Amino acid sequence: MSKLAKYLPWAAGAVALLAVLVAARPPSRVDGMDLDAFARLPALEGGRVKPIDSVARNSLLMIRSQQSLPTYDAAGRYVRTIGADEWLLDVLFRPEVADRQKLFVINDPDVLALLGQRQSADRYYAFATIQPHVDEIGRQGMAAQAIDPKERTRFQGAVVNLFERIELYFRLKNTLQVEGSSGLAVELGARGTPAAAQRQQFLAESADFRMLPPAPGVAGAGWLSTGEALRGVGPAAPGLEPLARIALAYESRDAAAFDGAVAALRAVDVASRPEAVSQSDHEIVFNRVEPFYLGMVIYVLAMLAIFVSWLRQPGLVKEGSGLDAVLKLMQPTAFALLVAGAIVHTLGLVSRVILQGRPPVTNLYSSAVFVGWGAVILGVVLERIYRRGFATAVAAASGFASLIVAHHLTGDGDTMEMMRAVLDSNFWLGTHVITITIGYSGTFLAGAIAIAWTIRKHVGKGLDTATSRMLTSMAYGIVSFALFFSFIGTVLGGIWADQSWGRFWGWDPKENGALLIVLWNAIILHARWGGFIRDRGIMAMAIFGNVITSASWFGVNMLGVGLHSYGFMDKAFYSLTGFWAVNLAIMALTLAPRHFWRGGEAGGVPPAGKSAPGKV
Repeated sequence: MSKLAKYLPWAAGAVALLAVLVAARPPSRVDGMDLDAFARLPALEGGRVKPIDSVARNSLLMIRSQQSLPTYDAAGRYVRTIGADEWLLDVLFRPEVADRQKLFVINDPDVLALLGQRQSADRYYAFATIQPHVDEIGRQGMAAQAIDPKERTRFQGAVVNLFERIELYFRLKNTLQVEGSSGLAVELGARGTPAAAQRQQFLAESADFRMLPPAPGVAGAGWLSTGEALRGVGPAAPGLEPLARIALAYESRDAAAFDGAVAALRAVDVASRPEAVSQSDHEIVFNRVEPFYLGMVIYVLAMLAIFVSWLRQPGLVKEGSGLDAVLKLMQPTAFALLVAGAIVHTLGLVSRVILQGRPPVTNLYSSAVFVGWGAVILGVVLERIYRRGFATAVAAASGFASLIVAHHLTGDGDTMEMMRAVLDSNFWLGTHVITITIGYSGTFLAGAIAIAWTIRKHVGKGLDTATSRMLTSMAYGIVSFALFFSFIGTVLGGIWADQSWGRFWGWDPKENGALLIVLWNAIILHARWGGFIRDRGIMAMAIFGNVITSASWFGVNMLGVGLHSYGFMDKAFYSLTGFWAVNLAIMALTLAPRHFWRGGEAGGVPPAGKSAPGKV
């Protein structure tokens, strides 16, 4: 049994990894139709080619803030939850069905009053409910759009948000065929006639994405919307006819005809752009697995396992008992789960690199994912060195926290959007951005270790001197690591700035923030070298490093100023200030007088009568 027991923790990690294979399975058919085959078809949207599945997921996320949609019958009874692909097919080919689905989330009381609705527990409203008030929403929304986002009132911000979501919904409904018309098949038959010209022009202007690939051998992107293809001269685009058949088959629920038409359109895509089909197949698996969400779940399991392992205390559990044997397995199980989470996290990062053809850090979302990954990898290394469980707990918590942040940054839709011109440089993305983000990871990990040290001192039974010094050594080493990478990354950023803007340093808010991170980590090390701080001092200063780094990372974007600001983020203001407040409170707890500590003497502080004044 003892020989078998040592393999059980890794069996738990293997089971966690099997979740990837389970999640990668294609969904079941709907009314006999292979919706997954349609979802794999490539389309051009937002400047890049992606599967229809990504278009559907991102659109539903932007409108409803979720990637699935519960449906109800005429009496308001729940029927089932549909996926983003089925929802998009309804929007494209059965808009009368989509209009009755509770899609739009509305919380603002003044916007609800504009719709003649009262606040209730049900925050979701169908387009059919909103439609009579669309003109007024449009008038109010366009007026509010002219106001700087930082100057808008709560109502103006809410009405702009609703107006933009209605606009997206309207574009989707009129992407492949005009809503309320006889359909794409009839439009194809009327191609080239004066009577159809206005409708085709409308389709060309309103399309949200382009599904028709260019002819084989045509250079450049060349993807066409149905309106653009219908307006063209000469033979019709080869994808128009199967797309028209898809529309007819889906509306009539003819599964065989639908599957045949989808296969015909895929054959057109393969003949014209086989690389786009291959990339779409890869991306749809990435979407289905959701590696960062799955990693988040595994990190939570790792944290729970390590917390349970800490119940194995003398006097609490009888040594040698069955419960003691189980608790003894929890620490290695937690580490195995952490490694499994790190593998899933890494696979997600690698997939994004392959899909984008760019380094892993390209925007704020990807930086959050990468910072968490760096903290987890460092935690795995620390746990292999010290083998006490603390690094596992801190790394799992850091990975989970960073992926939660990333999850809340997905509300704007596609997280793999095209790069801004100033960032469109693979060399600098692969040097400056990644290097300085590794520095962020180290600084946050050091702060997380310090927070764990403080919590164990105050909430637990206290830390023995050896454990306290071990954690201090961890934090000190990680701060040294973070200083090296943040300094190198900042210098590389200056070189990039010199090449892009003609100056090495311009005291831009982002540059100032990066410099503060370097200086603060250097101050921690020098304070320790000079003997001004001991264990508590290192931990308190490491916690304040979280405040400085988050201000540089997110705060610049919320300022909405400077060359490095990529969008005003007023929604994150309260979350960020709350994060600062929590860290400052824990920092104060770290520096609390000795009699506040449950563990007796604070680690590193000499006994009474041998104190060193001014040193903590």
